[in-house]
Amino acid sequence: MDFVFLADRVAMKPVIAKWYFQQWGHLIEDSSVELFDNKLNDYLNRDSIPLVIMAVEGGDVLGVADLRYHEMTIYPDKEHWLGGVYVTNEYRGKGVASALVNHLESLAASLGVIDIHLQTEKLDGGLYKQLGWSPIELVSNRGVEVLVMSKHIALFS
Repeated sequence: MDFVFLADRVAMKPVIAKWYFQQWGHLIEDSSVELFDNKLNDYLNRDSIPLVIMAVEGGDVLGVADLRYHEMTIYPDKEHWLGGVYVTNEYRGKGVASALVNHLESLAASLGVIDIHLQTEKLDGGLYKQLGWSPIELVSNRGVEVLVMSKHIALFS
């Protein structure tokens, strides 16, 4: 499995927008695939935040994840967030999400990020707990109860 920036495969943007819309579109008022596609324009970066990485094998994109700023307005002090972790159905349960999260953590550290946060609907922490993330608190976001988690990541020397 390799990792590629969305910025290097912009042709995948409509596909990822569709995945995001199918997964999270119901949470956003007046949501559309076009809305997600337009938002992804901001993520076409390689060495600055926000950015999207894709897990690829051969010609297939197995999944995606992104690094972004200030995901939840109730936490103005929490700057860096992991989000948009999505793995296609045929590759779920095969370690793709773990690989994406681990790679994004390394990438974030290389960009100077020290603490990173996320929100998950898995109220026990699910995969993220297994990967060393710590719970902060349960909150309601867009009418959905989520667990907010964080991880302190070491900087590369």
